[in-house]
Amino acid sequence: MADFGEILRNIGEFGLFQKLILFALCFPSIFLPFHFASVFFIQSDPERHCNTDWILQADSNLTTDEQLNLTLPREEDGTFSRCRMFVPVDWDIGAIREYGLNETTGCQNGWVYSNTLYEATIVTDFDLVCDQANLVEVAQALLMAGILLGCLIFGPFAESFGRKRAAQIPVIVMLVFTITTGLCPNFYLYLASQFMVGIGYGGYRLNGVILATEWIGMSRRSWGACLTQLFGAFGQCILAGLIYAVRDWRLAQLITAAPFVVVAIYIWFIPESARWLLDIGRTEEAKQLIIKVAAINKRTVPDSLLEKIVQKETQKRGGIIILIQSPVLRKYFFTIILAWFSLNLTYYCVSFNVGNFGLDVFLTQLMFGLTEIPAHILCIWLLEALGRKVSLMSTLLIGGLFCMLILAFPQGNAVAVTTLVTAGRFFINWAGTICYIYVQELFPTSLRQTASGLGSIASRAGGLLSPLLNMLAVYHWSIPTIVFSSLSLVSGGLSFLLPETTKKELPDSTDEAEGNRNNINLKNQSDSDKPGQSKSTKL
Repeated sequence: MADFGEILRNIGEFGLFQKLILFALCFPSIFLPFHFASVFFIQSDPERHCNTDWILQADSNLTTDEQLNLTLPREEDGTFSRCRMFVPVDWDIGAIREYGLNETTGCQNGWVYSNTLYEATIVTDFDLVCDQANLVEVAQALLMAGILLGCLIFGPFAESFGRKRAAQIPVIVMLVFTITTGLCPNFYLYLASQFMVGIGYGGYRLNGVILATEWIGMSRRSWGACLTQLFGAFGQCILAGLIYAVRDWRLAQLITAAPFVVVAIYIWFIPESARWLLDIGRTEEAKQLIIKVAAINKRTVPDSLLEKIVQKETQKRGGIIILIQSPVLRKYFFTIILAWFSLNLTYYCVSFNVGNFGLDVFLTQLMFGLTEIPAHILCIWLLEALGRKVSLMSTLLIGGLFCMLILAFPQGNAVAVTTLVTAGRFFINWAGTICYIYVQELFPTSLRQTASGLGSIASRAGGLLSPLLNMLAVYHWSIPTIVFSSLSLVSGGLSFLLPETTKKELPDSTDEAEGNRNNINLKNQSDSDKPGQSKSTKL
């Protein structure tokens, strides 16, 4: 049978077809960061006071200062309370002025906000202040929980129903619930919509990369994940400009939905992965697809190659059971998911704190995006020059070290802290791109989606825990930094256990994934050297 690497070498490893499908699948990544707009760009503690317009019924001519003096208690520093008010009474204005009000209560009719950086945020629209302030972290966590569930659902889904459907459905989910998020009348519907957006986000990020990678040959395989991340970096920069210009989270949601209308149309014309079709025994469909791809790439498929593409015996699919039973795959699996968990925990702990580093929030976000661009461009070259193993170890260790160095500077030193955070995020984001590629190269076709899905679940668990970890800063500001920096350093050291996969074909069987590919290739080479025998490669 023909090895799929051999098929790609004949029809083109990175021809016009691969470039088109890669661009089509990377394009949505520009707009994926926009889904974080409502939880990234917030003022967690805006200037405010309780709405006390009840007193205007007693005297509608009161000035603002008079109204506040009569209805709000003062703090020890002399400022008006931001979370308390005097209990409303049914007195005339003369009695209120003469006797005053003494009994206090929490804000009963909402808040009045002033000097806000934005026109509208989820904090000001849903009054997530005072005793409701922690609900901001709940919103962040629920979005990450949706992304985690999306990986959990669409990973196994892609193994059974194909990479194509597993990329198409999440796009529709994101489109529908991005719109409903912007129209939500209350916080609970907002949470539900954001959770569904997260499901679509997680499903697409997982399957879009794999669908592109499985069509690309060995010499350009790293481009699949690197360009996806590169487009996302451009999206981070555009996100900073979008929020700076719009300043209204609802309008930002509707703007985000607009490009997904385009994506939702063309995504239905994306072809299935021929590698997956061959793996499940749908040989005729795969042949027709291979012929079409060759035509697009202006190549001719040799008849001898088509004859070698025959019905293969469907391998037993054990999913996670095979991952756990195989000592080698188990070692690879737990090492890579720890790395993925650690880097995502670090990445989102830093990202969700974008407004707390002391510099302008828009400038900080723009710096985050701009530093990611060279990271992903360099990643394409360095992955081939240094290899996957060295690249993953070095990026995790250096990124963790930069984050740990934050502890050496006081919180008030905004320039130093922001510089270290940006540098650490640069390397951590780089490591994330490597993980996307590495996890596909470590596991066979029958397990690739399962392993990638479980790895993405681990990474999203890190994102889910990041806002909760940030909440520990109320006990001491250094706790979150110590935790996520240490995990990055540990996972970087453990990455030494992984094998090098650079310039090797994607494994199609468990034996090949466990390291027997070299033995198989040597045996095939030996057989081909014998007179009267031809080399045969197993799919």
